[in-house]
Amino acid sequence: MHLDLLVFAAHPDDAEISCSGTLIKLGNQGYKTGVVTLTRGEMGSRGDEKTRKAEFDEASRIIGLAVHRMLDIPDANIQITMENKRKIIEVIREYRPTLVCTQYWVVRHPDHGNCSKLVQEAAFLAGLKNIETGQESYRPNKVIYTPTKYDFKPSFIVDISDTFDRKMEAIRAYKSQFHNKNWYHDKEENTYISSPQFIDLITARATYWGAKIGVAYGEPFLVREPLKINDPVHLFSDSRM
Repeated sequence: MHLDLLVFAAHPDDAEISCSGTLIKLGNQGYKTGVVTLTRGEMGSRGDEKTRKAEFDEASRIIGLAVHRMLDIPDANIQITMENKRKIIEVIREYRPTLVCTQYWVVRHPDHGNCSKLVQEAAFLAGLKNIETGQESYRPNKVIYTPTKYDFKPSFIVDISDTFDRKMEAIRAYKSQFHNKNWYHDKEENTYISSPQFIDLITARATYWGAKIGVAYGEPFLVREPLKINDPVHLFSDSRM
């Protein structure tokens, strides 16, 4: 299967927070999208591996992904090794995405930073035919990045005003992780993302980025390289503010 956009994230729920509005929008436009998590989120303070897998499945259904998978790299121990790069290379060669998206490399959580580095390197190495995986070599056209805790000056912002409600529905599919008055277990501890304020923060950030482009809600993306534009008139034809 060929994907138009494939997102790699360290944990289940990372992609939903950062770029699920864009994934939903692209799906509505007929593009095929996917999310692959490097870990199963088994080291999270709340929930367990089985619960997080069920939540990932439900969120993926809400988003409308063509593909969603979890790799078996240990949570809280994502290491930059050739073995882990090969796991990502195999996924890239299988789905041959036009674009790969991953997390911004300036991070709070070490897994997020190592995910970013692994995906950046694997996206390049996937194009080297002498790395044998039993698959044809393939290199995506571009790697783009989404923020986690720390923001950046974006290369572009996607208008997700029409998909924001579904984005929040996908996030709330993770009942064990985010604030949910119907989820309570004595063994579960309160965390940064389980507070009611964290959901408000997601909305505030989407509002902030939307305001930058004159819309209700937005999601920012970063590209390392300058973008080639063949038709700036067409590109900016509907961007008056």
